[in-house]
Amino acid sequence: MGPHYLEHLFKPQAIAVFGASDKPDSVAGNVYRNLLQGGFAGPVYPVNPKYQQLAEARCYPDIASIQAPVDLVVIATPAATVAEILHQCGEHNVRAAIILSAGFTDNGQPNGLQEALLQQARHYNIRILGPNCLGLIRPKTGLNATFSNNTALPGNLALISQSGALCTSILDWAANRNIGFSAMISLGDATDVDFGSMLDYLALDPETKGILLYIEGVRDARGFMSGLRSAARMKPVVVLKVGRHGASAQAAMSHTGSLVGSNDVFDAALQRAGAVRVSSINQLFAIAQLLANQHRVAGNRLAIVTNGGGPGIMATDRALDLGIDLATLSQETLQKLDHLLPVHWSHGNPVDVLGDAAPLRYQQAVEICLQDAGVDGVLVILTPQAMTHPAEVAKLLVEIKLPAHKTMLTCWMGQEQVESSRQLFSQHKIPTFTTPENAVEAFGYLVEYYRNQQLLMQVPGPLRKNSEPDVEGARMIINVAMSEHRKLLSRMESNAILAAFGIPVMPVIECHTPNEALIAAETLGFPVAMKINSPDITHKTDVEGVRLSITNAQAVRSTYRELVDAVQQRMPNAKISGVTIESMYHRPHGRELMAGVIRDPVFGPVITFGAGGTMLEFVRDRATALPPLNTLIIENMISHTRVSRLLEQFRNQPAVDKQAIILILRQLSEMVCEIPEIRELDINPFIVNEEGAVILDARMVVDHHSSGLDRYAHMAIHPYPAHYTSHWQLADGTDIWCRPIRPEDAGIETAFIARLSEQTKYFRFMRALHELTPEMLVRFTQIDYDREMALIVVTQEAGAEKEIAVARYITNPDGMSCEFAIVVADEWTKRGIGSQLLRQLMEVAKLRGLRTMEGEVLSDNHPMQEMAKSLGFMVRMSPDDPGVMLLSKNL
Repeated sequence: MGPHYLEHLFKPQAIAVFGASDKPDSVAGNVYRNLLQGGFAGPVYPVNPKYQQLAEARCYPDIASIQAPVDLVVIATPAATVAEILHQCGEHNVRAAIILSAGFTDNGQPNGLQEALLQQARHYNIRILGPNCLGLIRPKTGLNATFSNNTALPGNLALISQSGALCTSILDWAANRNIGFSAMISLGDATDVDFGSMLDYLALDPETKGILLYIEGVRDARGFMSGLRSAARMKPVVVLKVGRHGASAQAAMSHTGSLVGSNDVFDAALQRAGAVRVSSINQLFAIAQLLANQHRVAGNRLAIVTNGGGPGIMATDRALDLGIDLATLSQETLQKLDHLLPVHWSHGNPVDVLGDAAPLRYQQAVEICLQDAGVDGVLVILTPQAMTHPAEVAKLLVEIKLPAHKTMLTCWMGQEQVESSRQLFSQHKIPTFTTPENAVEAFGYLVEYYRNQQLLMQVPGPLRKNSEPDVEGARMIINVAMSEHRKLLSRMESNAILAAFGIPVMPVIECHTPNEALIAAETLGFPVAMKINSPDITHKTDVEGVRLSITNAQAVRSTYRELVDAVQQRMPNAKISGVTIESMYHRPHGRELMAGVIRDPVFGPVITFGAGGTMLEFVRDRATALPPLNTLIIENMISHTRVSRLLEQFRNQPAVDKQAIILILRQLSEMVCEIPEIRELDINPFIVNEEGAVILDARMVVDHHSSGLDRYAHMAIHPYPAHYTSHWQLADGTDIWCRPIRPEDAGIETAFIARLSEQTKYFRFMRALHELTPEMLVRFTQIDYDREMALIVVTQEAGAEKEIAVARYITNPDGMSCEFAIVVADEWTKRGIGSQLLRQLMEVAKLRGLRTMEGEVLSDNHPMQEMAKSLGFMVRMSPDDPGVMLLSKNL
């Protein structure tokens, strides 16, 4: 592949600054001075017709006068002039622009000036940072294209911020703490280049080891999630998101809609993206540096080693607040500590080594705890007491070799006596904190990062079951309701849609007269429950519209009239269709739960789970996740609720059938993936015990939706595209299967590449390659199905899958074309697999709305060229390299 489409923004060869001036308060003047003083190696051209010379350099009236290549421009002129400037830049072959000017929105909405700007940018393929932004800094190359008075030290952390003001504050804050950056980017209005684009670039940037995001809001959820998930697979991403207490601005028609706010949804998005969210600038940098220095854990079991009981209790309290488990030390560990420590030590966790602990005692106690298989991390606390030697203890601790996937954090409390120890820890990249609480919080973020990385790896596949869901039947029910201008479905309609996806529901019968109610009750059997049936009433209990345990025929008829009269009195304008009749449900040991769906305006469908029943809004016990879901994601959801403890065995209550809960949530996930018309759904309650689960009540809200070519356009995370799976049979009867790649294919992908001959590897990668690097393996197997596709062909060998071919494409920045590559195992060539696989890949690309497929092949790779020609590709020599042939086909 060629250079990234943001390469000219981050690595320009020549820059022009429009509006440059010698005025001290000039925005463009500050940018021009920053570029000169920052040490940028290339030429910097000031452009302003009012000047002939600036800073002893020629000043140009326009870009055409420069008569030399310019690939990046910085524009700080009135908004009305920007579109014409971009037109001139396009004629000059400029490829990137940083627009500092404001005035492209009216009351937060784009105006005509912004549209004119975008038209010129699209016409000339110019990528835009801004407008209304601070600019960009790339310290290592001396690129400071901002008007800030601050500069940035070189480092390995990249900062992307929606707020220019916050950028200047962070730069000032970081300089005082000797924190450096690989890049600092202010997005401004993000008319073109946004979070997704920047994350996509920084994911592959060798200068960047960790990425920091300051976010006020997200507009393009799919692009944001694609870029964030791509970056988080390669390097840690830490997010500071403001507005934690803002609820979703929607008139919710369901309990779920009123329970789940935008903050819950954003947290759920970050979990699936493998990122970590913090709540302060201090935490932003502390956790980013912690992760960038490769500190990792594989669990949340913390051991605390301290020479003071009080600090140990402080750390314990904070750990329990955060849900961090205090490690239970093994008998072997306790015996070793008994042998090492004085008789009066704490005999448990926290491990109090006592105030007279010598440096060697400290070191050995920490090493013993780290060797315990039940410990994921150790927090070492030291208070400078009379017989303590802080510096000597620190010198011994930095010599400890940490076991894999375990970490050690330090907290040397105080100031003057411990400052040299903190410096020593920092030099050896050992996390050090001033308070036990901060240290425990940092460990908690490491645990969160580990858990979210596990969730990032999940690519939920289709449900394996005997019968497929009746998607078309469910859609027909919804279409009928919408044709009648109804959004709130009836109980029977809601139940029918749930049943179409295999979700167990209680039978319900709609009745329009007392006699119909009696017949329904006799059919179902007494006792029964009766509920008012009205499209205008969502929460029936709020209007006394529910009667339970009706035991005889006479009571059914009288209750029918009582229900209708009572509700009409409370809501005289409500349209009442009658009542619904259902059996009274009693399941011993049953627990009441809820599940629901809302459509977030940014991230699309969101699934929630928690405690159910009539006290739902008051208990507010729920966990939230973005679909698609699988078992691991659902188990993580369940574990984050308080009701999860009631699902286990307690007193005389047996443990519930948790698999029944998991299956319902997986079926619910499948339903919202396939039916984008669902806006809100309440399932409350559903009852679960040791024998299974069943839905007792459900209400569904629907609305019109158009997905276009992308059947999953309504989702922030593209589901695994199982519908692209196919079975082929070769001429000799060999069965093979073609399917999209998954993260768990890393093993067979590695083995496949290792089996290729040196020539085949050279043809595929256009260079010598012995084996895939870990970074390449991540990129090849953990793909974003929205922007790329990789189809592998597998066969069965000794009961396991064996990869024999792979083809992939990646969508180009224009969104209309893609670049492809294909390789077939040497022993499987000349059997028609390559051409069939490439046809399949072309069909997928066409279905995704792509118009052109392009590729590169070495000029001596004649078999590939012949296959491409047979499939209609144009083959021509590259004008830049005669050793490379270019392939192109319109789809």
